[in-house]
Amino acid sequence: QVQLVESGGGLVQAGGSLRLSCAASGRAFSGHAMAWFRQAPGKEREFKATLSWSGGSTYYADSVKGRFTIARDNAKNTVYLQMDSLKPEDTAVYYCAASIKRWSIYDFDYWGQGTQVTVSS
Repeated sequence: QVQLVESGGGLVQAGGSLRLSCAASGRAFSGHAMAWFRQAPGKEREFKATLSWSGGSTYYADSVKGRFTIARDNAKNTVYLQMDSLKPEDTAVYYCAASIKRWSIYDFDYWGQGTQVTVSS
Protein backbone atom coordinates (compact mmCIF):
# COMPACT_ATOMS: atom_id res chain seq x y z
CA GLN A 1 0.00 0.00 0.00
CA VAL A 2 1.01 3.57 -0.68
CA GLN A 3 -0.54 6.53 1.09
CA LEU A 4 -0.45 9.88 -0.68
CA VAL A 5 -1.14 13.30 0.83
CA GLU A 6 -1.27 16.41 -1.36
CA SER A 7 -0.67 19.97 -0.21
CA GLY A 8 0.05 23.39 -1.64
CA GLY A 9 -3.24 24.21 -3.29
CA GLY A 10 -4.90 27.57 -2.93
CA LEU A 11 -6.14 30.69 -4.66
CA VAL A 12 -3.90 32.47 -7.16
CA GLN A 13 -4.39 35.11 -9.82
CA ALA A 14 -4.08 34.29 -13.49
CA GLY A 15 -0.43 34.36 -14.55
CA GLY A 16 0.73 33.35 -11.11
CA SER A 17 2.43 30.20 -9.84
CA LEU A 18 1.82 27.46 -7.31
CA ARG A 19 3.80 24.41 -6.27
CA LEU A 20 1.92 21.32 -5.22
CA SER A 21 3.53 18.64 -3.08
CA CYS A 22 2.58 15.00 -2.58
CA ALA A 23 4.06 13.15 0.36
CA ALA A 24 4.11 9.37 0.04
CA SER A 25 4.38 6.70 2.69
CA GLY A 26 4.09 2.94 2.74
CA ARG A 27 5.76 0.93 0.00
CA ALA A 28 9.13 2.00 -1.36
CA PHE A 29 8.38 5.31 -3.01
CA SER A 30 11.40 5.29 -5.30
CA GLY A 31 10.13 2.28 -7.25
CA HIS A 32 6.91 3.89 -8.44
CA ALA A 33 5.96 6.08 -11.34
CA MET A 34 4.11 9.14 -10.05
CA ALA A 35 1.62 11.45 -11.69
CA TRP A 36 -0.71 14.38 -11.28
CA PHE A 37 -4.31 14.44 -12.45
CA ARG A 38 -6.98 17.06 -12.03
CA GLN A 39 -10.76 17.21 -11.99
CA ALA A 40 -12.66 20.38 -12.73
CA PRO A 41 -16.28 20.82 -11.61
CA GLY A 42 -18.63 18.80 -13.78
CA LYS A 43 -15.79 17.14 -15.67
CA GLU A 44 -13.98 13.82 -15.54
CA ARG A 45 -10.58 13.48 -13.92
CA GLU A 46 -7.84 14.14 -16.48
CA PHE A 47 -4.20 13.13 -16.66
CA LYS A 48 -1.76 16.06 -16.60
CA ALA A 49 1.81 14.89 -15.90
CA THR A 50 3.75 11.72 -15.11
CA LEU A 51 7.26 10.96 -13.94
CA SER A 52 9.22 7.71 -13.98
CA TRP A 53 10.58 6.06 -10.86
CA SER A 54 14.02 7.63 -11.39
CA GLY A 55 12.76 11.00 -12.51
CA GLY A 56 14.49 10.54 -15.83
CA SER A 57 11.35 10.40 -17.97
CA THR A 58 8.37 12.72 -17.99
CA TYR A 59 5.22 13.15 -20.06
CA TYR A 60 2.75 16.00 -20.05
CA ALA A 61 -0.71 16.61 -21.36
CA ASP A 62 -0.73 19.21 -24.12
CA SER A 63 -2.78 21.60 -22.01
CA VAL A 64 0.01 22.02 -19.45
CA LYS A 65 3.14 21.37 -21.49
CA GLY A 66 5.63 24.20 -21.07
CA ARG A 67 3.80 25.60 -18.02
CA PHE A 68 3.87 22.74 -15.50
CA THR A 69 6.87 20.76 -14.29
CA ILE A 70 6.73 17.48 -12.40
CA ALA A 71 9.67 16.47 -10.23
CA ARG A 72 10.43 14.11 -7.37
CA ASP A 73 12.75 13.87 -4.41
CA ASN A 74 13.07 10.20 -3.53
CA ALA A 75 15.02 11.01 -0.37
CA LYS A 76 11.97 12.93 0.89
CA ASN A 77 9.36 10.56 -0.60
CA THR A 78 7.78 13.57 -2.27
CA VAL A 79 6.64 14.47 -5.76
CA TYR A 80 6.02 18.05 -6.84
CA LEU A 81 4.06 19.87 -9.49
CA GLN A 82 5.36 23.35 -10.27
CA MET A 83 2.60 25.27 -12.01
CA ASP A 84 3.48 28.52 -13.77
CA SER A 85 1.52 30.90 -15.99
CA LEU A 86 -1.69 29.66 -14.44
CA LYS A 87 -4.97 30.21 -16.24
CA PRO A 88 -8.55 30.23 -14.93
CA GLU A 89 -9.14 26.97 -16.78
CA ASP A 90 -6.52 25.33 -14.55
CA THR A 91 -8.98 25.59 -11.67
CA ALA A 92 -9.62 22.07 -10.39
CA VAL A 93 -8.95 19.58 -7.64
CA TYR A 94 -5.47 18.19 -8.23
CA TYR A 95 -4.73 14.57 -7.36
CA CYS A 96 -1.44 12.81 -6.87
CA ALA A 97 -1.23 9.21 -8.06
CA ALA A 98 1.25 6.34 -7.83
CA SER A 99 1.65 3.31 -10.05
CA ILE A 100 3.03 -0.08 -9.11
CA LYS A 101 5.07 0.22 -12.31
CA ARG A 102 8.27 2.19 -12.75
CA TRP A 103 6.76 4.01 -15.74
CA SER A 104 3.13 4.66 -16.52
CA ILE A 105 1.12 7.28 -18.34
CA TYR A 106 -2.50 6.47 -17.58
CA ASP A 107 -2.55 3.40 -15.30
CA PHE A 108 -2.25 4.30 -11.61
CA ASP A 109 -3.08 2.32 -8.51
CA TYR A 110 -2.98 4.68 -5.54
CA TRP A 111 -4.54 8.10 -5.14
CA GLY A 112 -4.39 11.01 -2.76
CA GLN A 113 -7.39 12.90 -1.46
CA GLY A 114 -6.80 15.95 -3.66
CA THR A 115 -5.99 19.62 -3.18
CA GLN A 116 -8.03 22.51 -4.57
CA VAL A 117 -6.42 24.99 -6.95
CA THR A 118 -8.42 28.06 -7.90
CA VAL A 119 -7.14 30.56 -10.48
CA SER A 120 -8.94 33.89 -10.59
CA SER A 121 -9.10 36.04 -13.71
